[in-house]
Amino acid sequence: MISRSLLLFFVFLLFSVTGTHAQSDSLLVKNNQYLIGEIKSMERGVLVIETPYSKSDFRVKWGEILAIYSERLFITSSKSSNRIYGKISSPETGFLKIISIAKDEYIFPVADILYIKSVNRGFLDRLSASVDFGFTLTRARNQRQFSARSHLGYIAQKWSFDAAFNKLVTAQDEIEDINRGDGNLTAIYFPRRNWFALNRLEYLYNTEQALDLRFNTLFGAGRDFFKSNTLYWRVFGGLAFNNENFSGESMDRRSAEAWVASELNIFDMGDVSLLSNIFVYPSLTEKDRVRIDYRLDLKYDMPLDFYIKTGMTLNYDNQPFQSSRSVDYIWQTTLGWSW
Repeated sequence: MISRSLLLFFVFLLFSVTGTHAQSDSLLVKNNQYLIGEIKSMERGVLVIETPYSKSDFRVKWGEILAIYSERLFITSSKSSNRIYGKISSPETGFLKIISIAKDEYIFPVADILYIKSVNRGFLDRLSASVDFGFTLTRARNQRQFSARSHLGYIAQKWSFDAAFNKLVTAQDEIEDINRGDGNLTAIYFPRRNWFALNRLEYLYNTEQALDLRFNTLFGAGRDFFKSNTLYWRVFGGLAFNNENFSGESMDRRSAEAWVASELNIFDMGDVSLLSNIFVYPSLTEKDRVRIDYRLDLKYDMPLDFYIKTGMTLNYDNQPFQSSRSVDYIWQTTLGWSW
């Protein structure tokens, strides 16, 4: 029989080999120390690495990293390139080399890298998600307000998918409840550097505007005019097909629209980030009609992936249904958690 000490030796050896294989990535940071673990991602100027000596992942500012060493596959993008699928390493301090699966080699300054995502990990590791909730109770007329927001994203080599949901319910005595909800599903394809094509499905219902449902299908393309580890700014546009159903109206309204949009995302203000976008829809089939959707979100990150978010959503229609309001907006403050 195998002695107990010999058995323990083999168990120790097995775990040592397994651990060495799983923790194949290393980082060299500015204080000339190394971090050993498994790189998950880098975006918005922060790299996330899972280490064997901590229950929670380490987050390292990208500006503090001098070199990376890994044998695994990543999706990587830089200021001067589209997404590249391959292995990454540092041939010297301050630079990152990418060897694509087609064996092409690219070398970039570390400061020019904007995005890294591990693709050796499973399907769930390519997902990102967040959920927010808010509740307000007022004694006057027993007013209750509940709000919920959520987001789900998935990233692939040349594709990304995002879904968002937003709901607000206000109830008070002797007054009809106010219900408002919106959401979208967006698929983006990145064929070349800074350019992208997209398809977006979005909906809105709002008792304040007598809108039972607006369902809009958008097709278009856009360009990132500025990308860095602190912010990005993009402009995009195309054509849309709009279907609307209003309260008390038996016939649906259908129209074709052009659309143009702009989005600004600032994410290097300490624990604070800002996202703002505006969509303008001039109608092609309804004379002089213009709609505008605007969103502004401020987010404050807290420990353990919790955050506080406050923001405004505004909808404008210069030809509203009957006597409903042309402008409607909501301001929400919620507590959320991201994954």
